[in-house]
Amino acid sequence: MTRKNRRLMFGALGLSALFGATALVLLALQENMMFFRSPSDLASGSVNLERAIRLGGLVEPGSVVKSDGNAEVTFRITDGQASIQVDYRGILPDLFREGQGVIVEGRMSPSGQFAADEVLAKHDENYMPKEVADALKEGGHWKGEESATQ
Repeated sequence: MTRKNRRLMFGALGLSALFGATALVLLALQENMMFFRSPSDLASGSVNLERAIRLGGLVEPGSVVKSDGNAEVTFRITDGQASIQVDYRGILPDLFREGQGVIVEGRMSPSGQFAADEVLAKHDENYMPKEVADALKEGGHWKGEESATQ
């Protein structure tokens, strides 16, 4: 084996190892990535419901129901075209209100409701999560100014 062939072989092995490591990193990241979806995306059925997702939209006015004895809350999230019922057990953020933008993280249950593990509310009166604003703009229900998103 000549020197040139040996260098080519080591180069090919190095590239193979680099591609293998990159593939493993991307595979690990894909399993942990959580994608943002709107209620319309879930209603269309184009979403893999077995994975954890972020669901964003506006809390539908009049839909928040809190249980008396425990910290269970149900509410609906809408993007103007579709709405999804969300079940959450825990303490809601202080800024959680009807008609405000929220993002919930969790999974769809077999009964068709979204079981949230975490609820994220906007942090000031001028902020709307970019994903929620984009979903509302696509649905034609955006009422805020372009400068409201960050």
